[in-house]
Amino acid sequence: MSISSGSQLTIALTKGRILKETLPLLAEAGITPLEDIATSRKLIFPTTLADVRLVVLRGSDVPTYVRHGAADMGISGKDMLLENGGADLYEPLDLGIARCRLMTAALKGRALPRARVRVATKFVNIAKRYFAERGVQADIIKLYGAMELAPLMDLADLIVDIVDTGNTLRANGMEPLELIADISSRLVVNKAAMKCKHGRVQQVIESLRDAVAKRSA
Repeated sequence: MSISSGSQLTIALTKGRILKETLPLLAEAGITPLEDIATSRKLIFPTTLADVRLVVLRGSDVPTYVRHGAADMGISGKDMLLENGGADLYEPLDLGIARCRLMTAALKGRALPRARVRVATKFVNIAKRYFAERGVQADIIKLYGAMELAPLMDLADLIVDIVDTGNTLRANGMEPLELIADISSRLVVNKAAMKCKHGRVQQVIESLRDAVAKRSA
């Protein structure tokens, strides 16, 4: 396992909603990119701290970059950690941002098959574990978007997806059923980086912990 070069600290960030909620939190912790991430085509950004840089990734890639040491730290949704394997990463802090729920959902009022269910989701590993733990035989169908369409088109009986307001489900005649996990964004740390760059990593952790505490006070 390699760790990012020299004494520089590399923090991997997740694109999209999580990024929008992460940047103000990082700023409160004293870490601000030197240019506007939203308007730049770059993927790597120096910050106001000379020894800290940010890299912007797809959410599913953040745990991989941190696990393999290409990034020392990362900010990732708990759903991505559950799906892509976060057990071998340190997870020192729940940032309390981008909160939502990972749930099963189905067409409202439709009876589900008793023997075997068809489940559409992009969270294949989570779905397999969830139904196996409950002794339910499930055929998992991997989709990359528009999960609500699968039951409408009789591709699946159930979906496993992120639920925020539930408006999209309701608009498509669906309802949430069972909660799989409460989701929020977490700070994760590469284990080698925690040892080799312990002092600097711990400083960032504490700065972010203070920023989170101020918000919740």
